[in-house]
Amino acid sequence: MSARKHAFPPVVDEHTRVLVLGSLPGERSLAEQRYYAHPQNQFWRLISAAAGRDIAALDYDARLAALIEARIGLWDVVASAERKGSTDAAIREPEVRDIAALAASLPELRAIAFNGGTALKHGLRQLGQNASRFATIALSSSSALHTVPMAEKLPQWQRISDYLT
Repeated sequence: MSARKHAFPPVVDEHTRVLVLGSLPGERSLAEQRYYAHPQNQFWRLISAAAGRDIAALDYDARLAALIEARIGLWDVVASAERKGSTDAAIREPEVRDIAALAASLPELRAIAFNGGTALKHGLRQLGQNASRFATIALSSSSALHTVPMAEKLPQWQRISDYLT
């Protein structure tokens, strides 16, 4: 069996208004210990459009600071899992996060956005009845493995900006 993969801590503060949830970091992200490290992943370009600022052009620490400044939080729905490779389809034996507890700890949270179908499926299940307390946004995955052109993903991702002010 493949090694157990572990996700990263949340990137949030008390002013977070939108929480973007992924599934589980891919191999490149795990190796570099950075969210969305693979250069072909479109996350940083898509979130830049939502934030109204070129976050993708910044170094990693500045990217995280820019997210916080824009009131955007970042986390994953799976805390750890067995997985060979980087695909969500290969996730086995997931240990899930307590999304409801994190959401309850964020007093200004207005929306939760799910980066891809796996994040949406696990995240809504984890939120349960608490899901109705927030707007939920289903996003096309930013992964390079999800071959929808960025231009088609962009309108969904730009909906995040509706909840930031």
